[in-house]
Amino acid sequence: MHASQGRSAGLGLALASAFAFGGSGVAAKPLIEAGLDPLHVVWLRVAGAALVMLPVAWRHRDLLRRKPALLVGFGLLAVAGVQAFYFASISRIPVGVALLVEYLAPALVLGWVRFVQRRPVTRAAALGVVLAVGGLACVVQVWSGLTFDLVGLLLALAAACCQVGYFVLSDQGSDEAERADPLGVIAYGLLVGTLVLTVVARPWGMDWALLGGSAEMDGSAVPAWLLLGWIVLIATVLAYVTGVVSVRRLSPQVAGVVACLEAVIATVLAWVLLGEHLDAPQIIGGVVVLVGAFIAQSSTPKAPVPGPVAGSAADAAAAGPDAELSSGRTGP
Repeated sequence: MHASQGRSAGLGLALASAFAFGGSGVAAKPLIEAGLDPLHVVWLRVAGAALVMLPVAWRHRDLLRRKPALLVGFGLLAVAGVQAFYFASISRIPVGVALLVEYLAPALVLGWVRFVQRRPVTRAAALGVVLAVGGLACVVQVWSGLTFDLVGLLLALAAACCQVGYFVLSDQGSDEAERADPLGVIAYGLLVGTLVLTVVARPWGMDWALLGGSAEMDGSAVPAWLLLGWIVLIATVLAYVTGVVSVRRLSPQVAGVVACLEAVIATVLAWVLLGEHLDAPQIIGGVVVLVGAFIAQSSTPKAPVPGPVAGSAADAAAAGPDAELSSGRTGP
């Protein structure tokens, strides 16, 4: 009975995490369109969340000695890289399209395993890659001569590459007995990301007055501070914490499946709140992308077996860094 209740609570938390993550782009895009630079919005998000997570960082300060490379990697790639490229991409292309491009990350991890590490992958994994790429072709409508902004698509792809880099980095030493607490890694990743983004974004040049005004959301005026509060508290702090707790109550694999709903939620929210409509081929392509990503994520055997395997880096993509970090999701 208790196990069933715990699993139900875990599913609820995983859904809450997917909803929270999915709303980040929808809340950020009006701020960007109101005049804030995408990098400034990212800096506000990361710095605000880092401030809230400071007590957690202090509690896990031993990570500075034990896992410095992991903390730097998470801050540079999973926090600063993924979010900066994602926010830059949604300033040019629809939120749903940007997030679907980012879901190529599991396929790209398998490409790293196959062509860089030169290790064989399973047929199921290869099928997942083919489906993800084919679905993406439908999303961007390649038959129309690539109707989307090419720079925006490349920025979204860069966000996916940052996720790959973090998966590969986090796999180093993942077999150690003493693993890093995911909440501590998130807290220090946000601090590292804040330092990096402060240098890159130079927030002292931001037009702070815009935060006291309003932003337009599909014709409706919304206070800018309300959107920023959502991005910091809901789409970052709450999203990461509920994601981590859900994995502990479920499993990285199950929570990872629920996380795929993030792209669906983001697309629906962008449709309803921003008026960003996708046509039927794009919707079908989006479903194929998610199916391909799911197959690529879940194709790695849980235990070593004879024959082709997807490799340890693919394990990181399927189960998440240290087998816990937000069901393998690092944003946006």
